[in-house]
Amino acid sequence: MRFAHVVVEGPIGVGKTTLARALAAHWGAKLVLEQPAENPYLARYYEHMGEHGSGRGNPLALQTQLSFLFQRVEQLRELGQGGMFDHHGVVSDFLFAKDAIFAMLTLDDEDLALYRQIYKRHSAQAPQPDLVIWLQAEPDVLMARVRRRGIEMERHLTEDYLRALCRGYLRYFASHRGAPVLAINTEAFHPSESPTDFARLLERVERFQGPFEFFDPPDAPGRAADGQVSDTIAGGLIEL
Repeated sequence: MRFAHVVVEGPIGVGKTTLARALAAHWGAKLVLEQPAENPYLARYYEHMGEHGSGRGNPLALQTQLSFLFQRVEQLRELGQGGMFDHHGVVSDFLFAKDAIFAMLTLDDEDLALYRQIYKRHSAQAPQPDLVIWLQAEPDVLMARVRRRGIEMERHLTEDYLRALCRGYLRYFASHRGAPVLAINTEAFHPSESPTDFARLLERVERFQGPFEFFDPPDAPGRAADGQVSDTIAGGLIEL
């Protein structure tokens, strides 16, 4: 395993958990997954989304976000104490900053101010991954995948919410100054399902140089032959 700590990130339905499982199994790494079923507010948050829409104002938004935040704090603290980053390698399906991306979409101004105070107390202690694999797909594709997997509480999700979430990720990575990022358009490239695509991804990870590369995007003006982006982000689904 070239990178001691790899994070697979992206919006709901993009396939990050499936890919994280495959990478951890291949590398023999510790797998650390987000645990949405352990969030006691999430199902009711989705229910309110169905009743009141997917924007701000959901009465369970703050509780849901803080529950996820504290869950991630505890998971990463346990990893750091166990020395997993040094001895076994870790693959996870979330960035610590992920919760802040969601909070920007779901919390009103007053709750967001409180959330930020709590977030800042913990973010400095969160370990930075060595590589982020950012999976992307258009909102309609994500919506189709969410429907196909058929998780009951996700039936309240809307394409508009997924579109806003994709934009949130774009804004985050546009100003990202942390771990190197390998962005992947998953609409025509399916490393979780295709052994050939999985092998191509592994090869690309091995020759990754960073700090930001886009893997296998549609042809677009300004993109180098190997998909690497230099001082601008171009091609594929990235629109800044």
